[in-house]
Amino acid sequence: MQAPEEQPMPVRNGAELLLDTLTAQNVEMIFGYPGGAVLPLYDAVYRQKFRHILVRHEQAAAHAAEGYAKATGKPGVVFVTSGPGATNAITGIADAMMDSIPLVVFTGQVGTQAIGSDAFQEADILSMTASITKNNYQVHDVRDLPRIINEAFYVASTGRKGPVLIDLPKNIANQTTNAPFPEQVNLPQYQPAPTVDKHRVAQLMQALSQAHKPVLLVGNGVHAAAAQTEVQRFAQRYQVPVVATLLGLGVMPTNDPMFLGMGGMHGTYAANMALSECDLLINVGSRFDDRLATAPQRFAPHATIAHIDIDAAEMDKVIATTYQLVGDAKAVLKLMLRSSATRPEVSAWHQQLQEWQSQHPMHYQKSATEIKPQQVVELVGELTHGDAYVVTDVGQHQMWAAQYYPFKHQHQLITSGGLGTMGFGLPAAIGAKLAAPDKPVVLFIGDGGIQMTSEELEVIATYDLDIKIVLLNNHTLGMVRQWQDLFYDQRRSQTMFEHQPNFMKLAEAYGLAAHHLTDPQTVAADLAKAFAAPHAALIEVAIPALEPVMPMIAPGSANNEMMESD
Repeated sequence: MQAPEEQPMPVRNGAELLLDTLTAQNVEMIFGYPGGAVLPLYDAVYRQKFRHILVRHEQAAAHAAEGYAKATGKPGVVFVTSGPGATNAITGIADAMMDSIPLVVFTGQVGTQAIGSDAFQEADILSMTASITKNNYQVHDVRDLPRIINEAFYVASTGRKGPVLIDLPKNIANQTTNAPFPEQVNLPQYQPAPTVDKHRVAQLMQALSQAHKPVLLVGNGVHAAAAQTEVQRFAQRYQVPVVATLLGLGVMPTNDPMFLGMGGMHGTYAANMALSECDLLINVGSRFDDRLATAPQRFAPHATIAHIDIDAAEMDKVIATTYQLVGDAKAVLKLMLRSSATRPEVSAWHQQLQEWQSQHPMHYQKSATEIKPQQVVELVGELTHGDAYVVTDVGQHQMWAAQYYPFKHQHQLITSGGLGTMGFGLPAAIGAKLAAPDKPVVLFIGDGGIQMTSEELEVIATYDLDIKIVLLNNHTLGMVRQWQDLFYDQRRSQTMFEHQPNFMKLAEAYGLAAHHLTDPQTVAADLAKAFAAPHAALIEVAIPALEPVMPMIAPGSANNEMMESD
């Protein structure tokens, strides 16, 4: 049977064709910033009334698209111009690659006849982004544009998700064609979802039935596969305690008795001891990064280790494993749940875990004279009933949010994990709020990170986005300063801010409500008042300059070698 012939389309230029293809991909909004090389695209946006969010810096466009993608599971779309516009977006693209976030980034380019001539605002963005994208394209024929766009969305959103870049020369955007849309994507060499090896699943389940101290480690891959339900069912059925990575938070509700908390450098005592003492470790969707496996040669030393991941390249990359199951986390867990394997005898293990939890809870030193950041996160958790999208920037506040917010939903934490990008938080919160306008969005940010992308406060005001910005101000680059204190004999080189802007006046200059909290006796009431208002607010909280993030594992130390709070 012959395939139906593709029907010719009306004559359109490349920019119009691009927007029509985005419409066919169910794209609802674009994050971008105009420039000369993308004028045809922005003219089409104007004429077609396509929803476009005007950021104030191209890096912010990429981060906002990341926040949108994390909140929706759909690819975020970015428009930036050539040269500096494209290079400004690189940090966000790299961030998305590290955290497996689907983006489709359109960069303008000089006309094809000028490529390679060092034309005004020309940059070889393909070479620059080759290692930080799943794929990148440069369009040389307008007729190829729909095919390339459809391929880009398919690649970005399947397999191990990530960013794809399309470089569009200006003359191609102006070229006209009546070429038909391709019926389907045809990428025979790209296999995003390998078939799960059922024999290996059976072997792993046999190992589980014989284990006495099993642990399930969950990472970002569980969110990507929408496998939260399967993880919870598996943990309950087989009574396997769960440890999360930073990006795995939200897979299990914080108050679930099977959940031990976050593992790794700033994880809970029980989670790290479980990783150290388990006899079977099943890793679902985590890449064994160095913030989790702080000493790879001594990681889970007593355990048989299984690794479930969509990306075969992650197998044995950091930690040697006995069982490797390459596939979608949801598909693998469904097969594991169908197993007739008997449940292991783990009562003694559970008793040990409960003792660790009760004897070494997550805690901090409370104060009658200073507001503690951990207390602020706890109070925000109470005010939002644990239901908010929690966005963070990068630094100490990021870890306090991870440690003390009561997460319970998939995709609930939106943060920069792998790249650790300061400046991520504010634009990512914008993307999250635009994705979920009816959901509360809280941004925890530090006084260092907010100064990297503070211009995006204007976007919050322009689009009237009800984002509560909790600025934990300790007048220092706290995480770097903490390392200097611990490992560099307190030589605080370039980490203490002697002068800062007036953040209250900065917020007010953008038309936002501003609150300055300094009194620990009234902090709960002050936060409640700020959160009750139905509009955006910058809530600056003065916190102790030298407050550390604890517990902590020093670089090179094993998971059971934690430094704890007094």
